[in-house]
Amino acid sequence: MEVATSLEEALAGADAVMALRVQLERGAGLPADHATRWRLSEENLALALPNAPILHPGPTNEGVEISADLANGPRSLIGRQVENGVPVRMAVLAILAGVA
Repeated sequence: MEVATSLEEALAGADAVMALRVQLERGAGLPADHATRWRLSEENLALALPNAPILHPGPTNEGVEISADLANGPRSLIGRQVENGVPVRMAVLAILAGVA
């Protein structure tokens, strides 16, 4: 396992990009430069492979963890990921419960 210390280092050659949600409603205090350093944008995503899909558990905080153009762009699988999240979790729980 590799640990990156910068977004650019993590994105270099990435096959897929998964952003995580900052839970602002829980009072998460962010450093002033958080969005500047860690927000996914067209500029820094250019470091990933050209067709690398973008994932995010949703809902997005556009402008904080991801730019609006990426969240709604052609590489984004965020809508499909959110749409399928509940059925996938239900299936996993059914398997674990021995129902499926």
